[in-house]
Amino acid sequence: MDTNIRAKTQGILETAVWNIEQAAKRLDLDSEVLAMIAEPKEVIEIWLDPRLPDGKRAHIKAFISRHNDTLGPAKGGIRMTDSVSRDEIVGLSMEMTWKSALVGVPFGGGKAGIRCDPASLAPVAKEAVIRSFTNGVRRHIGPEVYVPAPDMGTNEQDMGHVRDCVSYATGTAITRGCFVTGKPVILGGIVGRREATGKGVVYAIEAACERLGMNFSHQRVAIQGFGNVGGVAAVELARRHAKIVAVADITGGTCNPDGLDIPTLANHVRTADGVRGFPGGKAISNEQLLQTDCDILIPAATGSVITGENAGKIQAKLIAEGANAPTTPKADEILNSRGIFVIPDILCNAGGVFVSYLEYTQETQREQTPIEEVERRLAGRLKETFSRVHHLASAKNEPMRHAAMDIAVARVVEGIIARGTLP
Repeated sequence: MDTNIRAKTQGILETAVWNIEQAAKRLDLDSEVLAMIAEPKEVIEIWLDPRLPDGKRAHIKAFISRHNDTLGPAKGGIRMTDSVSRDEIVGLSMEMTWKSALVGVPFGGGKAGIRCDPASLAPVAKEAVIRSFTNGVRRHIGPEVYVPAPDMGTNEQDMGHVRDCVSYATGTAITRGCFVTGKPVILGGIVGRREATGKGVVYAIEAACERLGMNFSHQRVAIQGFGNVGGVAAVELARRHAKIVAVADITGGTCNPDGLDIPTLANHVRTADGVRGFPGGKAISNEQLLQTDCDILIPAATGSVITGENAGKIQAKLIAEGANAPTTPKADEILNSRGIFVIPDILCNAGGVFVSYLEYTQETQREQTPIEEVERRLAGRLKETFSRVHHLASAKNEPMRHAAMDIAVARVVEGIIARGTLP
């Protein structure tokens, strides 16, 4: 591994590199094997030049990172933001490798990024960008290569456009195998995929509460993010009688020590396009939310929000990482020293990739899976994985993140050895 890589990177990639470096030390990995998993197998950078409906031509940078495909095709979402970078996509693809391995699905790690602000695009303009991206990376995606899905800034409708673009290019009504997950159910998607990550977070929290002796229905919860992860988790937690005392998104936050009315808040977010201005609580900032007096904190928005500067001010007893890499290495040290229990991201938000696997197999076999089956299997897999990680963490007296990474990395290394190291 390039020993200078951490000095050259920031944020999500820096955290991802730190995690693999520490796991490699704990597992005493052979240097040759470590070299095979330390950096991405392939990174593609392309320029898109779609003609938008207003007649203007856009010039947009895009990325795909395939970190590792030892256990199966690379799997990871398409992120669309105006700040997405190569380093961010590489770091996220590394996280996907460990997440897939930990939860036990036959995928590797991948990620894609489109540097564009989706909020600035009309629906037809966004479709033009998505189709341009699909055409531009067509030779880099496929059921045995890289299978994308929704991520920040993209949704199931966008995945429907990806699928249509692929089938149109091949002159077929449907794709030969699963090229993309998280697409509309009418186009071969699976029921429950949109809610899978948020519900998986709740299942992981339930498992943690059981182990820690915390009465689930008595917990006070603060959630950063109110989209497909945070919003779904909030609804599910409220349905199980947990008290949601604070919520924030990119527009702002709201807090009510007596508990927020989540159905009313959800309606407000739909009509006002964000949490800001919700009349049922006191306005707070995203930073204030992280320091809210609560039992459970769920960072479910973006990466690197819990840092060395604010980790000492967090009041929660349990942190459930709904977002990817929300905690920096320095913050991890502080949280561990304070005895705060952290459910790491590669475990906590693995519900999405697990249900994507169910969609992948469903489409491959041309079957339809009922929602009861999806939720039963999702709950079972998340709780089973949590139990395995918690058992190792307890046995070794180490943080959950260390145990999760050790299990995931060991599985990938086992796959490398099984495949052989010759070309």
